Amino acid sequence: MNANSTHTHDAPCVSVVMPVYNVEAYVAEAIQSVLAQTFTDFELIIVDDGGSDASLEICRSFRDPRISIVSQRNRGLAGARNTGIAAARGEYVALLDSDDRWLPEKLMLHVIHLDNAPAIGVSYAPSRFIDSAGQALRIVQRPRLKDVEAVDIFCRNPVGNGSAPVLRRTALDTVTFAHPDDWARRCWFDESLRQSEDIEMWLRLSLLGGVRFEGIAPVLTEYRIGCGGLSAQILRQYEAWQGVVARMARYAPDFAARHTPRARAYQLRYLARRAIQLGDAGMAMALLRGAAASSIRPLLDEPVKSLTTLAAAMAGRMMGPDRFARFAGRAAGGQLVA
Repeated sequence: MNANSTHTHDAPCVSVVMPVYNVEAYVAEAIQSVLAQTFTDFELIIVDDGGSDASLEICRSFRDPRISIVSQRNRGLAGARNTGIAAARGEYVALLDSDDRWLPEKLMLHVIHLDNAPAIGVSYAPSRFIDSAGQALRIVQRPRLKDVEAVDIFCRNPVGNGSAPVLRRTALDTVTFAHPDDWARRCWFDESLRQSEDIEMWLRLSLLGGVRFEGIAPVLTEYRIGCGGLSAQILRQYEAWQGVVARMARYAPDFAARHTPRARAYQLRYLARRAIQLGDAGMAMALLRGAAASSIRPLLDEPVKSLTTLAAAMAGRMMGPDRFARFAGRAAGGQLVA
């Protein structure tokens, strides 16, 4: 296949959807990473989500006919993605958060994958973590790539983050619904969620849409994480995850009942690793206790990662909060997140 061949004469092959909200420090890098793609048959839809900084001016400074900007009042990440998807004309829809970056070959390799695997609805690839300065951290997300089932999505979310997937438009449309407060607007992501909207969407695609997920091996996304934050964010993330489970239990009650204890244990272990990154060893220990009470499957399935997390949390308790916070911010930022 010619990597730059067009699928139709009047529409791009790929629509890149990029929500933008108060990301003036990063948005230029994100746009540049799209414009640097070796695959060129795309449109970039920037959704201005009502921010107050200079992000929009930075976006407007790029003069490329493939870029369009849609402005709206603030609706959050899910709402901005929905607006972008509604405007998308491509056969494939690629999502990119405006603080992340792509490697130049990303679109080309995903288009080749989807063109040659018509049964696959979502193509994704591993991600490298970068810090707030754009420097590579010491971990790469290497998720399951083949034979992905709904339980794998629920427990381990192989897609990893919202900048990793390229989706077939027909797959997306299997789970579209009318906005509950505005029936004229179509939704794909659930706008009532301000966190965990990604995993909620992937679960709906798999369980209700029957959409197949498959990854490709190269590392193609650079996913930015902050080294600062508040432990309260972890609690809000867990609450959002519980909201996802409650929604899923309404349309897939048997699946939820069978797999939620294991998935909760994985989620709590992930959040414990986030707490370690933030330097809160006490919260990490509490989360690990909750994980163990829910299911021992993460320990059985991934003993090294589970025991490493426990050892780090115990070391933090012995060091004391101030010393451990300094250690975590310096050494654990990229290593203990996934």
